[in-house]
Amino acid sequence: MRRNRREDWCRRLVREHRLSVDNLIWPVFVMEGAKGREKIAAMPGVDRLTIAELVKEAKEAAVLGIPAIALFPVVEAKRKSDNAEEAFNPENLMCRAVRAVKKAVPEMGIICDVALDPYTTHGHDGVVGGQWSVGGNHKTTAPRPQAADVNNDATIEILCRQAMAQAEAGCDIVAPSDMMDGRVGKIRDALDEAGYSHVKILSYAAKYASAFYGPFRDAVGSAGNLGKADKKTYQMDPANSDEALREVALDIAEGADMVMIKPGMPYLDIIRRVKDNFAVPIFAYQVSGEYAMLKAAAEKGFLDERAAMRESLLAFRRAGASAVFTYGAKVVAGWLAEEKG
Repeated sequence: MRRNRREDWCRRLVREHRLSVDNLIWPVFVMEGAKGREKIAAMPGVDRLTIAELVKEAKEAAVLGIPAIALFPVVEAKRKSDNAEEAFNPENLMCRAVRAVKKAVPEMGIICDVALDPYTTHGHDGVVGGQWSVGGNHKTTAPRPQAADVNNDATIEILCRQAMAQAEAGCDIVAPSDMMDGRVGKIRDALDEAGYSHVKILSYAAKYASAFYGPFRDAVGSAGNLGKADKKTYQMDPANSDEALREVALDIAEGADMVMIKPGMPYLDIIRRVKDNFAVPIFAYQVSGEYAMLKAAAEKGFLDERAAMRESLLAFRRAGASAVFTYGAKVVAGWLAEEKG
């Protein structure tokens, strides 16, 4: 077996999987403001960007060959509400960011998160309790909402309006990450009926109730709203594997063009099982906790950051992922360009 490993040229010839810039998607946090950026303490090297800074970064990412960016809004507290009306405001932060990037870098693919947690006062991915209406009037006698109170069908109604607003702004892929049942089919119908049949749906089909999301929730400002509540009644149990296949099958049947497995590294087995069972593009998300651990270990000198990051991303490819969401996408794209010479 060692004969084929002896020389670099031979290792390259027999290599089974490769990491390319074409496999990278860059998640970016967008905030209000005229210009500037804010560092995220728990995610070294990652900043919240104003729209002006986002446009500059998107131009640089395009030069490096990154195919797409994924946008996540940092919503001001005054714009949050119990039923997340800001999520479908055509002039909200996300929609303005999409229009600005599309105008400046039309060739860049834009993926928009479809979920309500950045917009709700309680930090959940949907509206909760009682009887809700999209217009803002609601009746509820519940105290502080818990995850079990998330109203599936009322949430889907709002998610459809959110996806529509994003499509109208120029988004290429809407990515429902909320884990409500049946939302992919409803969003697909809404988009098609409005003439947006070209807009793709990336479904977070297997999204687990993971401990690795902490830095992300701090970055978008939903951690404080969520408090000690959890999302275990709508996100998946980390102990389950067969259930992921059922979730993926349902979303494909409803019209998903591609599916997401989240988190990434702790769930490589799920990526592999989905790859073996479904002929559909699979995306993986190297989530904030995974990224933060790599960065922290590298800063301590415990790991070689470049080697460890490359190896982790290659592992996603080996498991069967077509593309990977990683906060290190722009840096890794630079490394790949250097190596290409």
